[in-house]
Amino acid sequence: MPKAYWIANVTVTDPENYAGYQALAPAAFAAHGARFLARGEAETVEGRDWQRRVVIEFDNIHTARACYDSAEYRAARAKRAEACEADIAIIEGLD
Repeated sequence: MPKAYWIANVTVTDPENYAGYQALAPAAFAAHGARFLARGEAETVEGRDWQRRVVIEFDNIHTARACYDSAEYRAARAKRAEACEADIAIIEGLD
């Protein structure tokens, strides 16, 4: 089964409240064996200009979805709901 990835584009609009997300999300990622491959500012060459881009690797698509749907990550998402704009995709890698 191929690896899977979260590709997240984020613009933080309320850094103080976004800190609540940052405090909770690592537990969800650790519980699902996530590995951060890229994180931070990026040069936008086409499309919407997001403040941050993140690429997170998981062992497979099922684990990537389980992380997103986990109680730990739902709690983290609730903290960031009003603190940022986000666009997150889960994509299966190639063999």
